[in-house]
Amino acid sequence: MARRILITGGLGFIGSNLALRSLELGHEVTLLDNMSPEAGGNQANVEDFAADLRILEGDIRDEDTCREALVGQDVVFHCAALTSHLGSMHNPRENVAVNCLGTITLLDAMRQHNPGSRFVYVGTSTQTGPMRTAKVDELHPEFPVDMYSANKSAAEKYTLIYAKAYGLATSVVRLANVYGPRAHIRNAQFGFVNFFIGLALQGRDITIFGDGAQSRNLSYVSDCVEALFAAANAPEAIGEVFFAAADEHYSVAQIAAAIAECLGGQVRFDPWPKERKAIDVGDMLIDNQKIKQVLGWQPQTGLRHGLAQTLAYYQARLDRYL
Repeated sequence: MARRILITGGLGFIGSNLALRSLELGHEVTLLDNMSPEAGGNQANVEDFAADLRILEGDIRDEDTCREALVGQDVVFHCAALTSHLGSMHNPRENVAVNCLGTITLLDAMRQHNPGSRFVYVGTSTQTGPMRTAKVDELHPEFPVDMYSANKSAAEKYTLIYAKAYGLATSVVRLANVYGPRAHIRNAQFGFVNFFIGLALQGRDITIFGDGAQSRNLSYVSDCVEALFAAANAPEAIGEVFFAAADEHYSVAQIAAAIAECLGGQVRFDPWPKERKAIDVGDMLIDNQKIKQVLGWQPQTGLRHGLAQTLAYYQARLDRYL
């Protein structure tokens, strides 16, 4: 059944891939994006299908904007955020304003003007902070080490509070190291994997700080999109948090080596900059059993296949992303 879908941050990486998949499924799609250079929106992400979208330029911190965007929507995917870890340390007040107050403004607009819609919040694995158990699951304690991760953790809790206190149909899906087409690959503020991809596509050195031994789960973007739709569709997801991450884990050095092999460039090791070392979480191994068991989601895309699809996307349009 066709539904009306609102995607905040819809011109960004996750949002634009959600938009494309929504159209493929026959849904009516509205994107809300403030087009801030710091937030990662890129018109190139939707240029092939922009004619089929309703695009609103506006800020989630504005009540009137949220009301206009929300009215009549069946599903809301809340992707809008300032996502730079280091940037959040340099400008913590702005990060709080967008990631926390913006989320509250959106949730309250939903409570007042469209309480019957589904709401899926896009969380992040980094909000847990350093691992304290053998694997990180949804019950792992949260001690984030940077302001972005702390604010994402807080906004997730607001999402769950609105489910419990007001009966709204909200859910959370936490993503980890998402890569693939339509990502911001120009610099490292939107994630190291996509930055490595950007360096490789230019034939530049892929720089690893330290020995790169820390482990990570990767997630190809189309798998993440399917996880978000699974949360939007299932009654069992209401009021719940899910980790959506691939089964395999790799060291940062292994990730860089695979990117260099598949896309270009070469790997170089440098000492840790002090400010980056201070906010690194070390190993991060995610348990994805809950989303598999409750929502029936399964990751489908292996690393090298995902990198091949990523290369195919950027080869014809690299100038739009650098």
